[in-house]
Amino acid sequence: MKLASLKGGRDGRLVVVSRDLSRCADASAVAPTLQSALDNWDAVAPRLTELSDSLEAGRLDHRPFDPATCASPLPRAYQWADGSAYVNHVALVRKARGAEMPESFWTDPLIYQGGSDIFLGPRDPIPVIDEAWGIDLEAEVVVVLGDVPMGATRAQAIEAIRLVMLVNDVTLRNLTPGELAKGFGFYQSKPASAFSPVAVTPDELGSAWDGTKLDLPLLSFINGKPFGRPVAGNDMTFDFPALIVHAAKTRGLAAGTILGAGTVSNRDADGGPGKPIAEGGLGYSCLAEQRTVETIRNGKPSTPFLKFGDRVRIEMNDAQGRPIFGAIDQEVVRYNPRER
Repeated sequence: MKLASLKGGRDGRLVVVSRDLSRCADASAVAPTLQSALDNWDAVAPRLTELSDSLEAGRLDHRPFDPATCASPLPRAYQWADGSAYVNHVALVRKARGAEMPESFWTDPLIYQGGSDIFLGPRDPIPVIDEAWGIDLEAEVVVVLGDVPMGATRAQAIEAIRLVMLVNDVTLRNLTPGELAKGFGFYQSKPASAFSPVAVTPDELGSAWDGTKLDLPLLSFINGKPFGRPVAGNDMTFDFPALIVHAAKTRGLAAGTILGAGTVSNRDADGGPGKPIAEGGLGYSCLAEQRTVETIRNGKPSTPFLKFGDRVRIEMNDAQGRPIFGAIDQEVVRYNPRER
């Protein structure tokens, strides 16, 4: 089934969405919010599935589905943790800034804890105070979890995956070096993220989902031009269960935890850095990686970071070319405190 949260209150109003993303129906009689559904998943999921089936069959009152009316499927979450499962991306970025790549990065996942109290809706603008901060997109696949016990096994991790979504994990690249130099991780360089209009249960993904990763191209566009189409299942050093096991090593994870796999990054067919789409490659999921490749090739980057007025779009289609999650479609804007 496919689920979304319409804007309204801090936690939105839960709806079921048709598979073709054209219609939605109120689910508040079953669960008022997605977090409520996740808290009682075993009891609630069968009833939501019944609603979804009735919507597909035309037996349920419904309305047109408009992503512009959507909040994030979870407008706020108890936890948003993001990994870096595509170590190719980490290696390239570190190489460009002359930093050594520890061998442990290939065997021990990187995860940081992001801001989860405020998420942007899939069509909300990206508000930034200063262009000089180096505004970047990051296109990723994420999972939403049920309760995960401390010290979870791989089997328990697989069982805990409730939903799959996409995210634009916005990064302010020019703030990152100073923060990381302090040795205490990201904070100011990670503003609010935006998630796809719809979260889907893994069964909706068919053979593209093997229980551990999603094997489809992740599409991103900047100002309407194709920017990236790497395959999310390729070059994924750590799959989702591996990330979950790592995150739960010393503490349990509460239902509603969102866990990302990091910027999707593919090597080129020759094993080297990926190439831009204009050169016949799969492109990138963030500008930092393209700038890194330019630095490796030419000694300096030539692609600018995002500017006010630029538009970013992130989506994924199934094998038949049909949209799965709906699109994240955002304009970068100068933050205006008077519009809060």
